[in-house]
Amino acid sequence: MKSMPLLLLIVALSGIVACGGPEKASDRTSVLNRGLGTEPESLDAHKSRSVQAAAVLRDIGEGLISYTTTGELTSGAAESWEISDDRLTYTFHLKPNAKWSNGDSVTAEHFVFSAARLRDPATAAFYAQFLGDVSTLTAADNETLLINLKRPTPYLLSLLTHPATFPMHPGSLAEYGDGFARPGKLLSNGAYVLTSWVPGSLLTLNRNMHYWNNAATAIDEIRYHVQSLVAVELSRYRVGELDITSEVPSDTFQQVKNEYGDQLHITPEQNVYYYGYNLTKEPFGDSLELRQALSMAIDRELLVEKITSRGEAPAYSWVPPGVENYEPPELSYATLSQEERNKIAQGLYKTAGYDEENPLQLELRYNTSDTHRRIALAIQSMWRDVLGFQVTLINEEFQVLLANMRDREVTQVFRSSWSGDYNDAYAFLGTLQSENAANMPGYASEEFDALLEQAAEQTDLDRRRLYLEEAERVMLADHPAIPIYFYVSKHLVKPNIAGWGDNVLDYHYSQHLSLKAAE
Repeated sequence: MKSMPLLLLIVALSGIVACGGPEKASDRTSVLNRGLGTEPESLDAHKSRSVQAAAVLRDIGEGLISYTTTGELTSGAAESWEISDDRLTYTFHLKPNAKWSNGDSVTAEHFVFSAARLRDPATAAFYAQFLGDVSTLTAADNETLLINLKRPTPYLLSLLTHPATFPMHPGSLAEYGDGFARPGKLLSNGAYVLTSWVPGSLLTLNRNMHYWNNAATAIDEIRYHVQSLVAVELSRYRVGELDITSEVPSDTFQQVKNEYGDQLHITPEQNVYYYGYNLTKEPFGDSLELRQALSMAIDRELLVEKITSRGEAPAYSWVPPGVENYEPPELSYATLSQEERNKIAQGLYKTAGYDEENPLQLELRYNTSDTHRRIALAIQSMWRDVLGFQVTLINEEFQVLLANMRDREVTQVFRSSWSGDYNDAYAFLGTLQSENAANMPGYASEEFDALLEQAAEQTDLDRRRLYLEEAERVMLADHPAIPIYFYVSKHLVKPNIAGWGDNVLDYHYSQHLSLKAAE
């Protein structure tokens, strides 16, 4: 063989490969194609806020705590933990084999570094208040993290599953600055690594070979496809370009249900769809009557039956049903018929100073989506028929809408939603506290804030619940936003995918999934 010419050697070896029989499935890279919907605004866990960003971040990062496929808490980067008798000190012991995607060990100090950056005003983190009840977060040694609380926080473990609380690699931020969250720069401590990002099209993740549980990761490559048009997602699913959709079109829902049967997964979800008012400007800041009139004139039952029509429930509270240890109060008119609501709404509209000769001039903003457009058109019709004014609809891309909501300069009424980041009523009520970054309407109520503070001071969970429920009653009476319906998660999942688990959080980690061999 040493004397064989190089060309003949290559030919010989090629022949060996060619004669080696068909390629085995185990020799190929396994790929999962997932629909993502809109594009993540960022993969900096401290700068992002969207459901889409969080879905990708849960694949490439890992917090102290994680979730099972069916939504139960389980260990993440922490191997074990203890809670003190007064429930003010949590001691976490990290997995000794937890690694970053460059092979560095994940240490307790990395969690401390991340927490400090999250809380730093200069970061302007959307979830900066997540650690508001934490007094100190320190590293006792490389594998031991101590969290001391100002007061008992019953949802702390759930909160620590959120990407905003994931560790960050100090060296990566030092080297790349704010540009660290890009392919080739973003270090991962989760099951996957971001390897490419084509804006408006595709995010590709590959297996993190240094992940502590890499041996249990079944799929080599995850491709997240950006597509805001749900009908296009469905078309791509039909032709095999997608294995999982992010949504299901409302206008063809029954057809999809009949066509795909068990491939369609529908699950109640802790997520409220709402229209928010800009309370920092006229006409809504000083007009409770107008806010209530617009809310009452919306026929929620008709919307969920004829427009969304996928099992959603009409919303008459801010906190969805099914949240642990909580019974949501409802809007005062919840038990009235729509005809009765309309009559009251008409009177309130006139009391607010509007009539046929002086109709309300209003813009409603929503982000690009077939469902959002259909809902906006239906509500436009309801407001015209009941109250007699014509609302101007403005469709914006998601990132533009987010920016306008934050700036509160041009928005009057805007479409939004909120998904509970943990299973607790405060995950929803806290978003309307005066200083919370998620408070898009700009709601400011001393009574509401005080009740939430009193709830936070309670060690008795039943007493805490009473304060939270009273806070929601106060907020609902103020009408800072219009809760419209509570979501159900809706996904098409190919039958060859194993490991999918339906859960109220709608969290589906790619590392839990695998591809069944063709039969």
